[in-house]
Amino acid sequence: MKSVRKALREGDLEKDTYDRLVCAECGKPLKTENDPDQIKTVRICPDCDAEWKEIR
Repeated sequence: MKSVRKALREGDLEKDTYDRLVCAECGKPLKTENDPDQIKTVRICPDCDAEWKEIR
């Protein structure tokens, strides 16, 4: 699982006009899966189920 920052640099993720993260392949905004016991947040594309981690 790649980090959000690395995916943005490589072009796997983009930001829309409202600064939301968007999957470059599907064009859909990412959903957030937040586990309170973990230090990271997992961002998931609803269409292709790709996942990226984001450190809080």
